[in-house]
Amino acid sequence: MKRAKPIMASLRLLKSHHLARHSTTRSLHFQVTRLPFFPHCFSSLYANHTCCSCDSLGTHKNMHFSTRPSSLLDLIVANEWSQDLEKEVHKLCPRPAHETVMYILKKLDKTPLKALDFFNWVRDRDGFDSSSGLYGLVLRILGRKETMKEFWVVIKRMCDEGYELDKETFLTIVSVFGKEKMASDAVALTQLYNKMVQDSATDVAVKGVVDAVLGSDWNDEVEKKLGEIELSLTDNSMVKILRDLKGHPLKALGFFRWVSEHIGFKHNVITYNAIARILGREETIEKFWEMIEEMKSAGHDMDIDTYIKLSRQFQKNKMMEDAVKLYEFMMDGPYKPSVQDCSALLRKISLSTTPDLNLVFRVVKKYEATGHSLSKAVYDGIHRSLTSVGRFDEAEKILDNMKNAGYEPDNITYSQLVYGLCKARKFDEACKVMDEMETIGCVPDIKTWTILIQGHCYAGEVDEALKCFTKMLEKNCDADADLLEVLVSALCSKRRVDGAYTLLIEMVKKARLRPWQATYKDLISKLLGERKLDEALNLLRMMKKHNFPPFAEPFVEYISKSGTVDDAKEFLSALTVKQYPSSSAYAHILQSFIREGRQSEAQDLLYKCPHHIRNHSDIVTLFGSSKKSSSSNQKKNNSYLSKDNKSSGISLVKE
Repeated sequence: MKRAKPIMASLRLLKSHHLARHSTTRSLHFQVTRLPFFPHCFSSLYANHTCCSCDSLGTHKNMHFSTRPSSLLDLIVANEWSQDLEKEVHKLCPRPAHETVMYILKKLDKTPLKALDFFNWVRDRDGFDSSSGLYGLVLRILGRKETMKEFWVVIKRMCDEGYELDKETFLTIVSVFGKEKMASDAVALTQLYNKMVQDSATDVAVKGVVDAVLGSDWNDEVEKKLGEIELSLTDNSMVKILRDLKGHPLKALGFFRWVSEHIGFKHNVITYNAIARILGREETIEKFWEMIEEMKSAGHDMDIDTYIKLSRQFQKNKMMEDAVKLYEFMMDGPYKPSVQDCSALLRKISLSTTPDLNLVFRVVKKYEATGHSLSKAVYDGIHRSLTSVGRFDEAEKILDNMKNAGYEPDNITYSQLVYGLCKARKFDEACKVMDEMETIGCVPDIKTWTILIQGHCYAGEVDEALKCFTKMLEKNCDADADLLEVLVSALCSKRRVDGAYTLLIEMVKKARLRPWQATYKDLISKLLGERKLDEALNLLRMMKKHNFPPFAEPFVEYISKSGTVDDAKEFLSALTVKQYPSSSAYAHILQSFIREGRQSEAQDLLYKCPHHIRNHSDIVTLFGSSKKSSSSNQKKNNSYLSKDNKSSGISLVKE
């Protein structure tokens, strides 16, 4: 990449004066101590912390095997699949539970053929009942180029056994096919899924139940209608019904209870997990936890796939208390979340506006209680939360312990410190952290610089941000589209649109940087807002060179209200790499002139259009409508047409 010279746009945008920095920062060379892992100020919190209401949910007493699932997994991972391995697996787990199978398959997702061998072995066990969820997991594992033959074999088997592909699994697999450019497989799977949906819609019993339940609020009349339907429920049909009711969780729960109380249907791990997924939302969270307690009392476990989906859902909806409680619950059971789940959960908590430190230490306590030693990612998760809430002394002690554990701070660690200092508006200290990083051989990367610059921008200190940007370039660190977006947005927020435009032009021309489409669009809108059409058109041409689709709307609105015919011609020219823009582009701008009551400009532009545009059916129709609405415009239109007809001999408006 050709580098821009440091003496560039950012320097020209700075104010003449230079603000001196006076405050100091704590050293990066933290003193190593022998403190316990948790800072002293949190010791009471850590010691007194309990696992919320997880203890009330009971312990995992009802196991279907005499060994831990992790032992079974270790055996399978360590050996090639063979008859001898099957015998050993059978000894450890003669009758595998549904939850166990889900757990093992999830852990084998990086070795799809071994996962398939295990699944095939399980299917042959007497008394084992499969499920649509289990098949869905296997298909997600096999949905890759190298195992497509096996994928379609499993699909056929699933259909033969009467199971369906749920929408979420279908969309996940089709997305993978798209990324892998497996168009034919994506089309085939889409056709199959659509057929499944159609066939499901014709299932009279399922449709009758769903219609009856959704027909009104749960009452005696609904129960009466259900009683009139001939139901022969299986796990599979129960899951189908619940899936169709997922948009109405309380009605789904009503049906779940009704089948148990009125027709004697015995719920099992499959149906309990199905209803748990439906109830796991904010408006029914109390019902969810009641169901989890009931499920445990009945001797069933939440399967790992259900946990992952619910945890993601809780985190997405910012239900972090419930996400942590669910993590604690699963860590107390046999199907423990992965090590990565702990660090991911800590990261999500730390990204909150004000991280809840109680939740952080609950996660860490549960993680350690299961025998795990803290990883670098876990240390970073704790450190990120502490710095985010301005607890810098405690964060420093965490780094001491991290170093004692053999992990050296890196760009990730220091970026978190810089972020926290910027959030606390301790910019001088943040800048000194950047300087000291280099002295210990940890050179700040583009992400660390972006955090520092963005911190200044959020505080409204755009000139300081530009100084940092210039310093970054002098350090031979290349800017990227993310950082350019930060600076352009900050300059525009200060009504320094000219500066933002100059910066973008410089970075594209000298640093060969490709801005984001959103950066182009936002800056174009701001330029037009300040009546800087030439600059906006220049950006439109640059967008075209960067293969972004044309951004026409703000130009059409601007030109139709206050632009000239020549402006319209310049805009149309900038839209395309061809000799002429499309007829629809001409029609759009012509129509906008007419809509604004500027028929005269519309006629002038029409006269300057190429012959094939003037004779296009859309344009003919447009001006035919305009002629009917204004007799004066009709007269002027005819004068232009007569001029044109002398040269072309073609009538534009039909008589």
